[in-house]
Formats: sequence, structure tokens, C-alpha cells
Amino acid sequence: MFIEQAYKGNNEWWRVLVTTLLSAGVFIVNLILFFVLPADILKQSTDLAKSMSSTASLILNLLPFAFLLGLLFLLVTNLHERSINSLTTSRRKVDLKRVFFSFGLIVFFTLLSFGISYYMDNSQIVWNFQPTKFAILLILSLILFPFQIGLEEYLFRGYFMQQIGIVARNRWTPLIITSVFFGLLHSANPEVAEMGYGVMVFYIGTGFLLGIMTLMDEGMELALGFHFGNNLMAAILITTNYSALQTDALFKYTGKENSADMLTEMIISILIVYPTILFIMAKKYKWNNWRQRLTGKVDKPATKIKIENYE
Repeated sequence: MFIEQAYKGNNEWWRVLVTTLLSAGVFIVNLILFFVLPADILKQSTDLAKSMSSTASLILNLLPFAFLLGLLFLLVTNLHERSINSLTTSRRKVDLKRVFFSFGLIVFFTLLSFGISYYMDNSQIVWNFQPTKFAILLILSLILFPFQIGLEEYLFRGYFMQQIGIVARNRWTPLIITSVFFGLLHSANPEVAEMGYGVMVFYIGTGFLLGIMTLMDEGMELALGFHFGNNLMAAILITTNYSALQTDALFKYTGKENSADMLTEMIISILIVYPTILFIMAKKYKWNNWRQRLTGKVDKPATKIKIENYE
């Protein structure tokens, strides 16, 4: 009953509009500017970001997420008059064991795939470990990334998933819209400019993965753990000159990205790794009735008292 949790609050259209504009407006504006501004201005912006120290760049990129996440929580609790727990899960309380399991699962697969890749060809991968800088990176990542992934998950798999679901009165519409929009918001990432729009398949595919986790498990815990583990590994394991975040990671890729190789890696992730992760989660948490959970109807409970009984 995850999507139906939205019925616990006040969902007048103007409240949804205000929350959307205040919490997601910066992403919408950024996406519009990316498509309308001249290429030379965008390049100057990217070059300016690269000229900053990795620590300053990390803080500057991630700190705003803390403010926006806090703002989203305030809007949900005060404007929509419902709890953060109802935005997170259909369970009585957040299941942290699910968060840690999902986190560990993606960390394992990331390290495994990196180890295989490194063993096969490490000619353009150099050891980049600098104890002090890495310690600072690790501390900042553990502090700031939860705000970044928290905002993205609570906004897309939480707020938008639920609000679109109760309007569309089904589960497949919010799954598609939030997954595609999640991917499109990554259009401005330097990786896209470097490797082409083919990489968008990976971002949108990841959005679908996180959305499926949320709907099948009736909560965001698995998506939160997966997203945090994925972004943390991206920051501390290996960096490139064209990454969205320039970090003092353990390794550095020194070559130019090969679009064909990248496309192969994306296909492997989307067609092999992601289904494997879903299969493991499905077995562990005994998911069933996939069709209903992913495409079924969303019905408004008869009374608010009945809604409260779902907790």
C-alpha cells in the first residue's frame, strides 16, 4: 500500500504545486538551462567547476541537497499534514535492515565488476590513493551523500511516485514518469557530454530499477540503500576527468572513454546485473504478484481510519 500512503495527507492541487516548485524547481530550471544555453557558456561552467579543488567541488555540489531535503520534509509534514514515515514506507517504521542489505548488495556487485574489469585490462587505471585526501573524501561522502540520494529518492520514488499514483489511479504511470524524469535530470552531467546521449539509457534504466524496488517492496528502503551504495562507490572507488564529481578516489581512469565500451557496460548492467539484483531481492523478501504491484490500480480507501490501519 505504498502509493496509497499519500491519502493520509492533504493533496489539494495547489499544495502539490507549491511542494513541487519549491523542492524540485532547481532541477527543472537546471534542465531547461542546459537545453537553451549556448554550448560555450555550458563549457565555461564545467571548466569552472573542474578548476575548483575536489573537496570544495564535492561540498558545493552536495550541500544544497541537505537544504532541499529539509525543505521537502517540512512541506510534507506541514503543508500536506502527514508523516515522513508515510513518505518512506508502508510499514509501521522504516526497516533499516533493508537499507543495509541493499547497500551491501550494490557495493558487492560494484567491487566485483571493478575487480573483473581491472584484471582484464588495467593499463589506463592508476592507483590514486592519498591517505589524507581520501580520508576527507570518505568523511564528506558519508555525511553529504545521504542528503543527495535522500532528496532524489524522497522526491522521485516517494513524493512524485505517490502523488502521480493517486491522480492516475494506477501504479504503472508513476513508475514510467518518475523513471524517465529521473533519467532526464541527469542530462546535464559531464558524462553525457563526453559519451553522448546513449548513456541516458543507463540513467533511465536505473530509475526503473529503483522504482520497481519501491513498488514491489511497498517502501523506499531498498532504493535508498542501493542509491547510497552506488553513489558512494562512484565517488571513492574510481574517478575520471569527465565525472560529474571530481574526487580523490582510490583509482583514476586516465584514458578517454570509449563510447562503444561504455554502451557494452551499460547493457551488461541493465540486462544482467540489475535483473540479478531484483531476483535476489525477490527471493529474500518473497515478492509475488508482480503484475498487480507494478501495473495494478490504486484505489482510495473508504475512510481515513482505514488508511491508518495499513501502517
